[in-house]
Amino acid sequence: MAFLEAAEHGNRRERFSLLLLEPNEIYFEDFSAFYFIPGKSDEDAIRKRIRGRIKLCSHSVIFDPQNVDYPILKFPFKEINKIEESHLGDFSRSEYRGHTFFMEVQQVIEMKGGSTIAPFVFEKGLKKHVFFLNHSRLDDCLPHMHQLKRASTLHFGDQNSMISAIVQSRQARTKFDKTCFDDLYEKIILETQGDRITPLVLCPGKIVLTSSRLYFQSFNNIDPANPVWKIKLSDIKTVTKRRFLLRHVGIEIFCPQNKALSHLYLKFAEQEMRDNFHDKLLEQPCLDLDGLGQENMTLRWQNGLITNYDYLMFLNSMGDRTFNDLTQYPVFPWILDDYSSKTLDLENPATFRDLSKPVGALNESRLQVLKERYEDMPSPRFLYGSHYSNPGFVLFYLARAAPEYLLCLHNGRFDQPDRMFNSIPDVWRCCLTGSDYKELIPEFFQTEPAGDHDGWEPGAFLHNSKGINYGVRQDGRSVNHVELPPWAKDPEDFVRQHREALECDYVTEHLPDWIDLVFGYKQTGMEAEKANNVFYYLTYEGAVDLDSISDPNERASIRVQIMEFGQIPRKVFLSPHPRRFRRLSMSVPTLELGTEHEGRPQVEEPGASCAPCATLDDNGAIASDKGKTVLLREPEKLRPFHNHSLHKEAVQDVKFSVSGDQLFSVSQDASLKLYSPDDKKQVRSFNISKMALSSCLPIPETATVAIGCWDNYIYFYSVDYGRVVESIMAHDDAVSGMAWRNGHLISASWDSTVKVWSYHQPLRAKTTVKLLVELDHESAVICVDAIEDGQLIASGTKDGFIYFWDTESYIAVNQNLVHQGAVNAVQFSSNGKRLASSGEDGEVVVLDVDTGTKVCTFNAQAPLKSLWWDETTVLAGSGDGYLYMWDLLTNRLLQKIKTHQGAVNCVTTSSEEMVATGGEDGRVVLWNTAQYVSAEVE
Repeated sequence: MAFLEAAEHGNRRERFSLLLLEPNEIYFEDFSAFYFIPGKSDEDAIRKRIRGRIKLCSHSVIFDPQNVDYPILKFPFKEINKIEESHLGDFSRSEYRGHTFFMEVQQVIEMKGGSTIAPFVFEKGLKKHVFFLNHSRLDDCLPHMHQLKRASTLHFGDQNSMISAIVQSRQARTKFDKTCFDDLYEKIILETQGDRITPLVLCPGKIVLTSSRLYFQSFNNIDPANPVWKIKLSDIKTVTKRRFLLRHVGIEIFCPQNKALSHLYLKFAEQEMRDNFHDKLLEQPCLDLDGLGQENMTLRWQNGLITNYDYLMFLNSMGDRTFNDLTQYPVFPWILDDYSSKTLDLENPATFRDLSKPVGALNESRLQVLKERYEDMPSPRFLYGSHYSNPGFVLFYLARAAPEYLLCLHNGRFDQPDRMFNSIPDVWRCCLTGSDYKELIPEFFQTEPAGDHDGWEPGAFLHNSKGINYGVRQDGRSVNHVELPPWAKDPEDFVRQHREALECDYVTEHLPDWIDLVFGYKQTGMEAEKANNVFYYLTYEGAVDLDSISDPNERASIRVQIMEFGQIPRKVFLSPHPRRFRRLSMSVPTLELGTEHEGRPQVEEPGASCAPCATLDDNGAIASDKGKTVLLREPEKLRPFHNHSLHKEAVQDVKFSVSGDQLFSVSQDASLKLYSPDDKKQVRSFNISKMALSSCLPIPETATVAIGCWDNYIYFYSVDYGRVVESIMAHDDAVSGMAWRNGHLISASWDSTVKVWSYHQPLRAKTTVKLLVELDHESAVICVDAIEDGQLIASGTKDGFIYFWDTESYIAVNQNLVHQGAVNAVQFSSNGKRLASSGEDGEVVVLDVDTGTKVCTFNAQAPLKSLWWDETTVLAGSGDGYLYMWDLLTNRLLQKIKTHQGAVNCVTTSSEEMVATGGEDGRVVLWNTAQYVSAEVE
């Protein structure tokens, strides 16, 4: 429970906390004072006076006694009749004059008597409460109290508007204390105002960004030990934009857990202010951010490199869920349907909840009643008036771990004993049969603390370790520990088995269905209706624009509703979420490059990378179960094998023969070159045309090479005869790329078409090439590929789209805008489930073919002209002459190689584990790769 750990960073000696206020109430300032107990004579009251501090807040006045035996007293402004200077009796003496005032109050609230966490005591009855200010005069205090008293008489919205004006006025007069700077040479980059957000608490202050640190100075002294919070920019590892009450005004900053301040959630008045701060922060050179993009994490989850728990935590963050905001607390699914057996059978599908349905649709008879009501309901219609996550539900689960938060949310009271979280089986039954549709929170699966936290135990939130009296239920039983299912022996065992269930094969297989409902394409629109996944309209972003509502009362009312109803996460996926791969192909090794050689390709050190996953050992081995054979990489270097200037102009394509003993290259100089890697020499050169050649393709089981040309022709060159044996005018513009699959030749062209040709080459007879189909596009086609069985074709266009074509119907089954600018290369994985592409925008993108979801991206910050990958390693050639190598499993840039003078137009590999690149400089470079050996895991 990260927000509880954050609260412990405060001053532990202070009984007063912002949780004693109403949710989001503002604490302004405090004054040293004496309190005179009502009902006593002046003399007796003076003799028994109580020292403490008056806390001036937006909705109340609080007196915090120094003696902890006395309760903290809260005087709500709406319960105060008068606030005036006292002139009676002994209080009129000179030493009291100008320092003593009284409040005539109808009700006082007593809190934390004896420092015990318990429901507040509400003392009714008109009484006069007298205070003496020790070091301040009444003019320093009473005008502010009168102003806030007047605000309390207004409607809720008008009251909030008046308080906001007071806050802004105070902020404008407050200057940042520059003596807090840790470095005399710090330069202020930005100084603005904002609020620090923690659960149920809003703390206004100054935000100062300097060249080396970020400061937050609170406008109150809630934490005297830390009047200014400081974060070194070099410690910041993640910066994430957040929504707050469905407005894009928040930003969350994370540092390592061992730092004094590990996370900071800030809210700004307007989105423009937030975005400006975000941009200025990211511009600072000393910032060194970690983090994987959504696509990379999805790929890692698919490959089994991260757990279901970690992936769900990541998706929650992507969906604007955070531990610092109870209105958007991370949400996890109910995964089990068995809370009655003595043992938990994770091999039985009946053990599990149907993850393809929202909680409200799990009971068919209840769903039918809700759908009938839905049909008769005026717009905006909804199935579920209650949400699956809101502050009330979160604290329902965490009542034993966070009792003070529960008191804050429920105005100083615990919930009715029978309505509290008393039994896990009972709550699940209620979710199935009642009007309760809530999901779970991460604590149900959390087997390790979020950071360094002494004394933390899994499942502690299920145990009443503080011994708090939550009341007695109607059957006479006291509310104590949470009742567990029979299969769990204690809270720790429950969480352990529950986590094991979350990571089991059944849940892993069906988890994408739940992700589609909560974070994906079934969240809104027609898909949500078809999935019976429609909630109250105010839970959705965009349903209402708070900034456009001029009536302060209406705006305040909607804000409260948003807080109480809960909020749908930000939509992360626009198409079905991909499934986890069962086994990852490891056909080709990860590549490592050698040292610099004069006149040869130059190797640069890789940039910053994430730490490798636990499933990789120090030598780069893929971890596996004991006793199984795996592929291990020997740490040999990839070195330039040969560097040869084969062409007079730019090399456009290079391809190895199927056997790997020949290398073909074509160039803008209109020539085809045949090269022997074994002999390291050119063995043949042939001029194909008078125009530039774009692509070459050795046709399997033949001695023929297909060659695409800018003159719109495809030429068929016979290696045996040393000449062109056939040519066809294939397109109305230049042939840009070719692919071969399952006896068919596929060609792409700048004329915005892809054509599929049947190819037949009988012995001693003329080759026959016949057009089968023409596939039209909206713009020029740059590249093409097809899966092994030829059933699916992918084509990349000049305007950034990738098309997927079904070769049985020759219909485009999907069309995705993947790149900003031309798609320069596409390549399917060996199983046809994924497609990698590179483009002018400098990105490599891996798509899930079935769903169109981006599962991985990398950016080289330079146009990428060529691509090859083996599902674990990506090679991409850039327009500025570099060859980039990324490891998809660990999200690491392995190497960056200066390979050519000018663009790296093509890259390919052979069956003999050689790599060839062709460049704008007319050169072809050959490389040797690392070797793999089989090994038995011990």
